[in-house]
Amino acid sequence: MDNRRKFSRILFAASAHLAQTEQTWRTKILDLSLNGALVELPVGYTGQLHTILTLAFVLADSDIELHMEAEIVHKTPEHLGLKCTHIDVDSITHLRRIIELNMGDAELLDRELTSLITPVP
Repeated sequence: MDNRRKFSRILFAASAHLAQTEQTWRTKILDLSLNGALVELPVGYTGQLHTILTLAFVLADSDIELHMEAEIVHKTPEHLGLKCTHIDVDSITHLRRIIELNMGDAELLDRELTSLITPVP
């Protein structure tokens, strides 16, 4: 498979919730990037590609909760690939710090963050 990712991904095991309209499903995050996440396909979830939902999770040993609005960009029998479409300032700040600590390269992360917010000509 062609690796077209522009953002570094980190392995990140955490329980999470997906929410869509009035329904929620429990899931597990498998990896994270500034631009999305890979999660386990929740039991009973039938959403299709391009569906918009909310991913929410709490950082371990804290009361910090991150929220990300995301689009399903790929789906397998085991996983959902989510692309971030909106994230609040507090959540992106915490997400950036998580990724920075796991990557060990703040300069690379700054470049990725810049590309995330810079419009493509």
